[in-house]
Amino acid sequence: MEIKEIVSYYLNSDLNILEVSFRTIEDNDELLRTDSIDYNIVSEYGFELETEFFDFFDDDTEKDEDNKEKIELDEDELISFLNEYYTINSKLLPKSESY
Repeated sequence: MEIKEIVSYYLNSDLNILEVSFRTIEDNDELLRTDSIDYNIVSEYGFELETEFFDFFDDDTEKDEDNKEKIELDEDELISFLNEYYTINSKLLPKSESY
């Protein structure tokens, strides 16, 4: 099992939950896996996913539907973390679902 791509992610900083949708190399384009992971686990695995994002041309920061600032994550690091997390915890890998 290897993560092929991140489709979407959202870090809920109030609940400290990372919600992520992704595909593995075994999944075709019509399948999607979705999981919610306690964000504290990320640092336990030795990863730092948050990035410093500066947009000098736009004063408006990206906001989610609750008008909170969206936290940008390094997607390459996120893929590395998920690959390690699901290698160690293979029973926690979500089932693929059609969308």
